[in-house]
Amino acid sequence: MRIQAAYDDGRRVELVRRRTPANATGRHHQDQELSQMATIGFIGLGIMGTPMARHLQDAGHKIITSKFAIPPRQELIDNGLEFVETPEALAQATDTIILMLPDTPEVKDVLFGENGVVNGLGKGKLVIDMSSISPIETRAFAHKVRTTGAEYVDAPVSGGEVGALNATLSIMAGGTQGSFDRALPLFKLMGKNITLVGDCGDGQVTKVANQIIVALTIEAVSEALVFASKAGADPARVREALMGGFASSRILEVHGERMIKRTFDPGFRISLHQKDLNLALQGAKSLGISLPNTASTQELFNVCAANGDGGLDHSGLVRALERMANHDVA
Repeated sequence: MRIQAAYDDGRRVELVRRRTPANATGRHHQDQELSQMATIGFIGLGIMGTPMARHLQDAGHKIITSKFAIPPRQELIDNGLEFVETPEALAQATDTIILMLPDTPEVKDVLFGENGVVNGLGKGKLVIDMSSISPIETRAFAHKVRTTGAEYVDAPVSGGEVGALNATLSIMAGGTQGSFDRALPLFKLMGKNITLVGDCGDGQVTKVANQIIVALTIEAVSEALVFASKAGADPARVREALMGGFASSRILEVHGERMIKRTFDPGFRISLHQKDLNLALQGAKSLGISLPNTASTQELFNVCAANGDGGLDHSGLVRALERMANHDVA
């Protein structure tokens, strides 16, 4: 089976290799002991998956992937990446399988399609899905995986490409305490803020909540800077002033600067954030609740996509408001 997901967009990324400080703490050595060298299956070696897999390699783990349309980056191959023909063969060859895929259909196909992972599962195996997908579908996937005797953890991440490169991702997990404890040594190689939220699906619920907050904050920063610039103030100085007050945020700091400097090369694409807000709005409909500001922010992302900006960083949301104001921030 050839997996046709967008695992790699062809951009070159300089990887940041993790090194053990000379004065490593006893806790680090304890984590090393817990994280005994293993053979890990990893499907989804794209912008995020590549550095995540590389951190596992740097810690001494062997990584196996199944063949797909776009080849993995050479640095993974040089560091010992091995290949098998199908996800089923990958599951047969490993006890731990990590997925880092773009959306729900890709995860479903890899798990349950022809020659899918589920066919190679059994008692003692662990599936870790680090993609950002539907919470409802995640619970169904977990149930199917558990019927084989295997364990399942959903563990979406936040922190973008920078967090993946520097192993500082926030990881929001759903699963049993036992399956989480088993995955934790691997998570510590890829992230910093690692939380077991609840059972399977709750990690994805947390990620959707995260994406609501991020999107609405980007929209608020966009409105503020468009307003300030149109009123004749220097948006860079306005941002600087706001950074010292209650309006300060990581998004004002990072994405506000992007809006002013017009640096919209993607760390996280508008098209992917649209996908996440779709999950939020679909979930809200099934729960019988309203997310009015999420819906309006999604419409602004839709404006961007309709004008060819879907591949920009999500800070490019400001371009929708600039079109409406007939005025650019800078």
